[in-house]
Amino acid sequence: MSLPYISDHYTPVVEESTATGLVVRGTLPPELDGRYLRNGHNPKPGVTPTHWFKGSGMVHGIRLRDGRAEWYRNRWVRTPLFEGKPAYDEHGKPDLAASVAGTHVIEHGGRLLALQEANLPFELDAELGTVGCFDFGGKLKTNMTAHPKEDPVTGELHFFASSPFPPHLIYYVASPQGDIVRQEVVEGVGTGLMHDFAITENFVVWADMSVTFTMAEKSGIPYRWNDSYTPRIGVMPRTGAPVVQWFEVEPGALLHVANAHEDASGRIVLDGPRFDRSAWEASWKWWAGLAGHPEVPAVGVVSHRWVFDLAAGSVKEELVDDLVVDFPTINETVLGRENRYSYAVAFPGAGLHHHGIVKYDNLTGARQVTPLSRDEIPGEAVFVPAAGGGNEDDGYLLTIVSNTARNTSEFHVLDATDLTRAPVAVVELPHRVPGGIHGSWVPASDLA
Repeated sequence: MSLPYISDHYTPVVEESTATGLVVRGTLPPELDGRYLRNGHNPKPGVTPTHWFKGSGMVHGIRLRDGRAEWYRNRWVRTPLFEGKPAYDEHGKPDLAASVAGTHVIEHGGRLLALQEANLPFELDAELGTVGCFDFGGKLKTNMTAHPKEDPVTGELHFFASSPFPPHLIYYVASPQGDIVRQEVVEGVGTGLMHDFAITENFVVWADMSVTFTMAEKSGIPYRWNDSYTPRIGVMPRTGAPVVQWFEVEPGALLHVANAHEDASGRIVLDGPRFDRSAWEASWKWWAGLAGHPEVPAVGVVSHRWVFDLAAGSVKEELVDDLVVDFPTINETVLGRENRYSYAVAFPGAGLHHHGIVKYDNLTGARQVTPLSRDEIPGEAVFVPAAGGGNEDDGYLLTIVSNTARNTSEFHVLDATDLTRAPVAVVELPHRVPGGIHGSWVPASDLA
């Protein structure tokens, strides 16, 4: 049986490459001056990981400037684990530098960081070479989430370390320059899988839900659905003592958050794709390569909303849409504030017979889906504001789209105001890019 996460669209590339002067169809907007970067799991030749999330990280990058696509390059993140060193030190403790560094890639404080939630970040240079393990000048002595949040107003980076062993949760804040300025142990947290979280203008939102730590799981990622665990979502003030107000919610799992905000009544609104038990277990079969796995890595996960009334101590939950979606994104200039629009990757199911990028209008409830063919598979869509745009969706969505029939990949620049239109520009990539995880747009000025 071929493993789905190293087959077909997810077959690893076997070498690093650099291509310059890429062919562009259409017109690249002049304000796109920077780097599109996307991380993903790409095990070395001869290495077969036991789980999708165990494959070595490879970052793919495209440099745009003056309407040109100057280069494409792909580079493995050269961590100790990639180089074949053990994941544990001589005392049997996990080596925080022994990362696959394959989940996300961000910029903060002028540094590019490849992230994997069980380990320390790895710094990359502007051409994607590995600089080395980054621990915030010695202040970070734990792992770091792969989903930090940069507040668009303060410029601070909010992140956390989670662990199945006490302390289960540590909350961090780094300054805009990249210096850790706050570190707090958050009490009252259990062993639920915390992959992502949310911030609002005044609060932090934690999800401690139905997937929990267990050594019985043999895939190398020791988590399983747990019917006996009480799923909760907690709300904590961003300032003052780290005291969490917990709300019991319906059984579920939340891997990725779209956004959270405080509404006019002071309630906390949280949006994200939610797994129920059947969705989690079906998707896990794909991620772990188990018998009877589905054809795609996301099954049954749907857009969900939680509204928390802090004064009443109550929560309301609702289904937002029935499309199968994951990898939600927004215009991050409104991160933590009320957002009208959000975007996600749509998977076949619920009447949709192809992959696509979906746009949600939270005001009207409308949705748009890109008109791709059955052979085309897009990745996570990264939003970049347009120059002089006045509306929240005035901008572009950047994504890599692969054609499985042609064994090719392209970089698409979409008009975020109308996903039914043809791409604004398409950059032809020199080879197929495997399906990946998360990425970022990094303006040239941020790496000056």
